[in-house]
Amino acid sequence: MSVIRYTPFADLENFPAGLRLFQDSVNRLFSEPNGRPWVPPVDIKETENELILKADIPDVELKDIDVRLENGNVTIRGERKFEKNEEKGGWHRVERSYGTFERVFTLPETVNPEAVKADYKNGTLTLTLPKKEIAKPRQIKVDVHNN
Repeated sequence: MSVIRYTPFADLENFPAGLRLFQDSVNRLFSEPNGRPWVPPVDIKETENELILKADIPDVELKDIDVRLENGNVTIRGERKFEKNEEKGGWHRVERSYGTFERVFTLPETVNPEAVKADYKNGTLTLTLPKKEIAKPRQIKVDVHNN
């Protein structure tokens, strides 16, 4: 599998769609509660048999996470809600981002979409994306004949 480089403004080359993407990003920037859109960090690892995607989404309830696999993409959506305590006192500092997020990753054709598994533990969402049998490396024994 080749590494796919994340280029956030690549869609701007396609002007009408790129303009819409830019406008959506700007609208989201100003609609977020603390002015910053939340983009959870993601690690993607490849082994011989699978791709493993890990997303850090702490303080997000399982009911607020949506994972979809469609048209060769895996989409992770969710929402981290801001704690609105009515207790006495107030916040001194709010640095963490809150609100909705969405991450979309294009999957290689070697992934078997029927066997994808998801697990959520300790604030980390782990997607295991097994490879199709045809895509797995295999060793072929070569016989050597002396003439």
